[in-house]
Amino acid sequence: MTTSEPVQGSWELEPSRPRVLLAASGSVAAIKFESLCRVFSEWAEVRAVATKSSLHFVDRSSLPSDVILYTDDDEWSTWTKIGDEVLHIELRKWADIMVIAPLSANTLAKIAGGLCDNLLTCIVRAWDYKKPIFVAPAMNTFMWNNPFTARHIETISQLGISLVPPTTKRLACGDYGNGAMAEPSQIHTTVRLACKSQTFGMGISPANPSSSRPV
Repeated sequence: MTTSEPVQGSWELEPSRPRVLLAASGSVAAIKFESLCRVFSEWAEVRAVATKSSLHFVDRSSLPSDVILYTDDDEWSTWTKIGDEVLHIELRKWADIMVIAPLSANTLAKIAGGLCDNLLTCIVRAWDYKKPIFVAPAMNTFMWNNPFTARHIETISQLGISLVPPTTKRLACGDYGNGAMAEPSQIHTTVRLACKSQTFGMGISPANPSSSRPV
């Protein structure tokens, strides 16, 4: 894993590879975040975001060496004055695609309600919904079946957020039921198939904000 660094430096990389922002929220399924980063790195330039809760399950040292991981601590660490770059805005500009996997019940509720109290949710609140964004929920079956979950999924669907549905299996808590995050390979395949006809790598550079991005 590469330590966090300014986003601007990656704008000079080859334009043919899509820029994928992978994000993990607080679920046990975040133990698979390393696998997700690796499979997407085979196809795309990857940056990663992890919430404070997800860091209980994400092993930073296991992430691919070329993947930069950003956390809430990075949000304002380099900001000193008016005019300096703001991380959640720069990541929003940088990314062609965003994938939140796992998406916890808590983060789902925040996004559906428009809350933005950490780096991940600030990026989503600032997101350009002309660009693809995918979520792969992960939660206990009782939480998945809660009426609030259906309402929240409907709300984010109206924004244009695409769902990679959870699966039925033995969960981390020992219960058997629906709510397990889709496997990283399935998430990767879903995203690639959905985006295969799109052109990426022509994003707006912070150094040249008047440049255009095809949508």
